[in-house]
Amino acid sequence: MLFSMYAIPIMSRQKEDPVFNRVEELRVAKGLTRQQLADAVGVHYQTVGYLERGEYSPSLVLALKIAAALEAEVPELFSIKPFKKGK
Repeated sequence: MLFSMYAIPIMSRQKEDPVFNRVEELRVAKGLTRQQLADAVGVHYQTVGYLERGEYSPSLVLALKIAAALEAEVPELFSIKPFKKGK
């Protein structure tokens, strides 16, 4: 039996590098709940939880909205390298 390579869908995704963040640290420092931050940036509060636990990487637009809501710069919040403790 012959198979065409075009007939078999390839469903694999390349594993993404982790995105480290300080969202929870800055959110708590601002006295905001996850719900309040979510409302400010237009996402579900669970999305904020996923971000804070490193289970979800934000789009550029969402990263910019979060930075604006927390009055921070994107590099202060997100990095491809782990943040040093105490910073």
